[in-house]
Amino acid sequence: MSLFNLINSDYKKHQKYGANFFVIFFLTQGFWAVFQYRIANFIYVNIKFKLFRFFFLFIMLLWKKSIEILTGISIPSSAKIGNAFYIGHFGNIIINPQAVIGDNCNIAQGVTIGISGIGENRGVPIIGNNVYIGANSVLAGKIIVGHNVLVGACTLVNKSVPENAVVLGVPATIISYYSSKEYL
Repeated sequence: MSLFNLINSDYKKHQKYGANFFVIFFLTQGFWAVFQYRIANFIYVNIKFKLFRFFFLFIMLLWKKSIEILTGISIPSSAKIGNAFYIGHFGNIIINPQAVIGDNCNIAQGVTIGISGIGENRGVPIIGNNVYIGANSVLAGKIIVGHNVLVGACTLVNKSVPENAVVLGVPATIISYYSSKEYL
C-alpha cells in the first residue's frame, strides 16, 4: 500500500467517527502522531541510500520529538502498523519499535505496547487486524493478540489472546467471544 493510501485510510477512519477535515488535521493529536509515523516509516523502509536516509530520519526524529512533547504519543518509525490506524484521544501512548499492529486497529489513551519477558520469552506483541485496545491497557511480552480482539480498559495482556476474544482484568481474562466489531 502506498504512503498516500495509508494516510488516506487513517484519515477516513477518523472521518468515520464524525470528524471533518479541519478537526482531523488541526485538532486531533492522535492523527498528528499517526501522520508523522507514516512519513517516517516510509523513509525508514524505502530510502536505502544511507546519507539521504540518515538526513531524513534525523528530520523525522526532530518532528517525532515535537509530536511526543505536544501529544504524549510515541510511535517509532520502525514499528509495523497496518492501514486504518486510529488513536482517538490525547496522550500517554507508547509503542515499542519492534511492535507489529494489524489493519483497522483502535488504540485509546494511556496504552503501552512494550517489551517484556526473560530469555526466549522476551519479546514484543504481535497484534492482529480489527483489534480495539481500551484506555490504560498494557500489552507486553512475546504474545500474539488474534484478529477481532477487544482489550478492555485497564487490562494487562501478557499472554496470547485467541481471535474474537474480549479480555479484561489484571492479568487479562477472556470474558466472551463477542469480538471487537461493535467498537471499530
